[in-house]
Amino acid sequence: MGMKSGYGQKKRHGRENETGAETDSWRKCPDCDSIVFIKEVRRNHDVCTTCGRHFRIGARRRIDLVADQGSFVELFGDLVTTDPLAFTDSIPYPARIEKAREKSGIDEAVIVGRADILGRSVILSVMDFFFMGGSMGSVVGEKIARAFETAVAEKIPLVSFTASGGARMQEGLISLLQMAKTTAAVSRIKKANIPYISVLTDPTTGGVAASFAMLGDVVIAEPGAIIGFTGRRVIESTINQKPPENFQQSEEILKHGMIDRIVKRKNMRNTIRKLLDYLAPEE
Repeated sequence: MGMKSGYGQKKRHGRENETGAETDSWRKCPDCDSIVFIKEVRRNHDVCTTCGRHFRIGARRRIDLVADQGSFVELFGDLVTTDPLAFTDSIPYPARIEKAREKSGIDEAVIVGRADILGRSVILSVMDFFFMGGSMGSVVGEKIARAFETAVAEKIPLVSFTASGGARMQEGLISLLQMAKTTAAVSRIKKANIPYISVLTDPTTGGVAASFAMLGDVVIAEPGAIIGFTGRRVIESTINQKPPENFQQSEEILKHGMIDRIVKRKNMRNTIRKLLDYLAPEE
């Protein structure tokens, strides 16, 4: 079943277009407006070399940055999204899924598998915002639930990276049920006393934030990540007030105790390994 495989505040609440103005060699940072050399940004873990903005990255790139080279073995890649509601918005749901696959280069909004992080074996779950906004449908929820179940069965820690706009509207109530499914899976790993580290990346919102993402033994976030349930524009229209610029940003929610710490991408591997050694020392 396996397969190998910033702290700037400017425009932080409007991150729909992550690429900005980009050529084959250069890109414009949406935070500081610097024109940065793409190869330098890649060498800097896809972080702006001027202001430290953590650019959004896909699941495959995340795995490359976190897992030991050549250690990742994908699980449950054979699970395929269907069209249970025969849903059509501007295009039929199956066509939208196919477009998302072409755009992102992956089959679904999450990739799970076995991996090593600095020599420590883990189950790794990585969401991809570039696949339909990281929305959680039935297959996404099932793969995440199975990741927890595998961690329990094999008695190894689970590390989750989230990036999502929430539930997948094309699956209606079925997508909302994934919140209960993944939350139940978290309860099983906790009963088994197996570590679960949750890493929130930009953005982690909606049903993902309201379920398994916030339930880790340790919940950490990347700098500048937007984290919350309802989007900024919905809240603004509801309360008839303009939220502050740093609203729902990881640095702000850390002050209110919603997360445990903020970790820069370049330090993520070492931090995860240290946390695992603390939560479950190897014998």
